[in-house]
Amino acid sequence: MFGVVPKSIWQKTNPADANNLCTWAMRCLLIEDGNRLILIDNGIGNKQDEKFLGHYHLHGDDSLTKSLNSLGFSEADVTDMFLSHLHFDHCGGGVKRAGDKLQLTFPNATYWSNEDHWHWATQPNAREKASFLKENILPMKESGHLKFILEKEGRSSPFDFMDIFYASGHTDKMMIPKIKYKGYTICFMADLLPSTGHIPLPYVMGYDTRPLITLQEKEAFMNEAADNEYILFLEHDPINECCTVKRTEKGVRLDRTFLLKEIM
Repeated sequence: MFGVVPKSIWQKTNPADANNLCTWAMRCLLIEDGNRLILIDNGIGNKQDEKFLGHYHLHGDDSLTKSLNSLGFSEADVTDMFLSHLHFDHCGGGVKRAGDKLQLTFPNATYWSNEDHWHWATQPNAREKASFLKENILPMKESGHLKFILEKEGRSSPFDFMDIFYASGHTDKMMIPKIKYKGYTICFMADLLPSTGHIPLPYVMGYDTRPLITLQEKEAFMNEAADNEYILFLEHDPINECCTVKRTEKGVRLDRTFLLKEIM
């Protein structure tokens, strides 16, 4: 999760257990906009076999269904399923098993990706092949629910309140939504910034296919975030839900952490 950064350094912010594993969240974001209910990413899901799931030691009581139900919603209420990218821990919850068949978890939703990333995911390179699982991805297209967002200068989002930053260091054309809300800009950071422990520039995941490009994208985005006081919504941080960052003599660093509900 921290690439070339030595464990003696990164474990100060993200301590590992006896098996050299760190705890990570799969935090999604739900947005109400009029008669639309938009979900950003959907976690790992539960349709994989015990051997697969056993590699990741899933724990905790949270689930998509439980979280939606706690807010008075069900899977059928979701109108739009926005996918930052198609690695299994971000899109696996979008398809479920019904007996021997696969079906969409959100039967009334449009599933949003982009064409370049879709091609990258459905014709995977050897390094990422284990992260792009066809049972997570192909049912979206086969169901007729898949739509592509067109990348263009300026607004490239199907939603009026959202712009998209495209990042290709982690995987090709990962989408980082920048959401306008009550005068704030809330950025769903996906794998561009997994946790507050990844804020220093060299802290780049070994999973990234093009780490030098990640460095460039991360530096540009974090400087922009510091200058514009963006709220960074952290998908994988097990403790911190949101943070802001600031410029310092050592580069961009953590400013403060808080819950999203504090600004609502």
